[in-house]
Amino acid sequence: MTETTDAAEQARTAPDSTSAPLLEVRDLQVEFHTKAGVAQAINGLNFTVHPGETLAILGESGSGKSVTAQTIMGILDMPPGKIAGGEIRYRGEDLLTMPEEKRRKLRGVSISMIFQDALSSLNPVFPVGWQIAEMFRIHRKMKKKEAKQEAVELMRRVGIPAAEKRVWDFPHEFSGGMRQRIMIAMAIALDPDLLIADEPTTALDVTVQAQVMDLLLDLQKEYNMGLILITHDLGVVADVADKIAVMYAGRVMESADVYEIYASPSHPYTRGLLDSIPRIDGGEERLKAIEGLPPMLTNLPAGCPFSPRCPMATDLCRTERPELERVVDGHYSACHYSAQIYDDLRGGAA
Repeated sequence: MTETTDAAEQARTAPDSTSAPLLEVRDLQVEFHTKAGVAQAINGLNFTVHPGETLAILGESGSGKSVTAQTIMGILDMPPGKIAGGEIRYRGEDLLTMPEEKRRKLRGVSISMIFQDALSSLNPVFPVGWQIAEMFRIHRKMKKKEAKQEAVELMRRVGIPAAEKRVWDFPHEFSGGMRQRIMIAMAIALDPDLLIADEPTTALDVTVQAQVMDLLLDLQKEYNMGLILITHDLGVVADVADKIAVMYAGRVMESADVYEIYASPSHPYTRGLLDSIPRIDGGEERLKAIEGLPPMLTNLPAGCPFSPRCPMATDLCRTERPELERVVDGHYSACHYSAQIYDDLRGGAA
């Protein structure tokens, strides 16, 4: 067994799902008011994250993953965005009704985020050490010299070589992988309870991807952080996640333990995503693809939003929206035929 797999197994056994949730998202609804109409970006979203647990949120571009992260962080542009309903509870307290001053004190301290594009997220006119040290100067009122030492120590911790010398280098002087490590250093600077990683390995080569994910797992174990990993890379998810929520058109289509999702996907969309993963034993077969495109969020189908692309769709699917319902304990699917899909798959496996 590889070291990466060992780390993943240790991370999976750490969460205590019997403890109070760190984060609860309940029936969240987010709209964008545009010239083309009201786009329902998030449409009744529900999930929980416990301390030390990794939740992976999967889905195609436009499914609402990044909007979910921005809404939790309180950095959604409003307007055009509007939170139309629901709750986001951090340690039992609703972030959406919390006074802005109090929420600002949580942002970056208790709840932190790694953004998709490190180059555009870092300020190009300030050295990276100055940007990391700013976290300590503002939130912990440290003096410049002390804050700089903390920045150097963080850069060492995330694997930046010669951190003492490179602390005053600018973002453009680092490689993509090193910039991503700097973003991680800024995100964990104040020991957050919850870390949201929005596509943290985008545009990185496979080797660097593995290094970044190993680093996140090590830091999660060290701080017992809850981790929300937003990605479209199912290969990354298999190694690091405890549970998975599959999003489509602003809704969770399926959620379950990572092993359950991979072994018994009970929604046609999840099965389509898994079927599109290249296999080393696949020979010369063409990769399968999900036909069609995601729906326009300003004009969602009347029934299941996936029905126009679903090979199993019936008249029921086109007229009645399925709710997220239990398939087996801990496994939920928003499909009229999820129980049939599950039974067929388990029967076929047997």
